[in-house]
Amino acid sequence: MKTVVIYESMFGNTRDIARATAEGLAEWSDVSITDVDSALLTVPTDAALVVAGGPTHAFSMSRDTTRHDAASRGAVRASSRGLRDWLGAVSLAAPVPLATFDTHTKQRWVPGSASRAAAKEGRTRGFVPVASRSFYVSDIQGPLVAGELERARHWGRSLHSAVRAAVHG
Repeated sequence: MKTVVIYESMFGNTRDIARATAEGLAEWSDVSITDVDSALLTVPTDAALVVAGGPTHAFSMSRDTTRHDAASRGAVRASSRGLRDWLGAVSLAAPVPLATFDTHTKQRWVPGSASRAAAKEGRTRGFVPVASRSFYVSDIQGPLVAGELERARHWGRSLHSAVRAAVHG
């Protein structure tokens, strides 16, 4: 089984979650991982799962303005395109299961989520959303809250059952 992991990261936290998720996925899948700037706009026909993630900016996926704001706050890497842009332009030959994730600050209640917005956009583009997860940072720039990398590895391992359920009904 082949899995494609696409991520957008400003301060490195979402990249680290993507890598940890890929480690968990690698226990049962052939995994390729790439940042959204380098990602192809077509999903390989042999992909059984796409995992896509990005930071939560202004209660959703990033936009040009929020990426610019992140750069002004010292973002290590401000992408030229974000997850929203990739999902809006990607081409599928057939429906593919989609798992989405995001990073956002750990607070009592934070409205909105990039992972939920990505799943919704993915559905409109022909993906079949199968799972969504949020991972937490202690502040806008991070670091990740303790235990989040292991939680991401575990989530990656668990996605096998979500894909089977989506494919087999």
